[in-house]
Amino acid sequence: MTRVLSTPPVIPSGSLADSPQPVLPASGGVLLRPWERADAPAFLAAYRDDEIRRWHTRRPSGETQVLQWFDTYQQDWEREKGGHWAVTRDGGEVLGRIALRGPDFDDGTAGVAYWVLPAARGAGVASRALTTLTAWALEEIGFHRLELDHSTRNAASCRVATKSGYLLEGTKRSAAVHDDGRHDMHLHACIRGV
Repeated sequence: MTRVLSTPPVIPSGSLADSPQPVLPASGGVLLRPWERADAPAFLAAYRDDEIRRWHTRRPSGETQVLQWFDTYQQDWEREKGGHWAVTRDGGEVLGRIALRGPDFDDGTAGVAYWVLPAARGAGVASRALTTLTAWALEEIGFHRLELDHSTRNAASCRVATKSGYLLEGTKRSAAVHDDGRHDMHLHACIRGV
């Protein structure tokens, strides 16, 4: 059944899928690019890191599953369900991951998520990647609002969000399950033109 809206969508259909997923240069030699099959070992290794495991409960079981995820990431782009980028040093070494999730073209909203590998932490990699993805999504694609959430216990992610212009809007009580039980989640948002 087709929804009939009284207002036009904020973002026209095809705004993502009509073009290849972009490569997005960030400052300091950081480059966001689509995942490649050769990235599978680095991606899998990330989910063996204690800090990444602490905050991300959906984890691949092996390289075969990683490659399946990469295929799904490509399909997400083609179906306009999201975008997933490797955060790299000049397009080569994988430093982390960033994603645009659950885009709603009618309202012009989407979510973002990220992680960085231990060697890239504390160097501003996550905030540069987030700032770059945010500028592209708001200014080039036309999203109005981007949201991110993280456990209230994840102080590093909170710093990345606020440093990147995502204001803390509140706490979602008992909103996510982690390995050690339910966590309250901070909700941050960045709004175009604000």
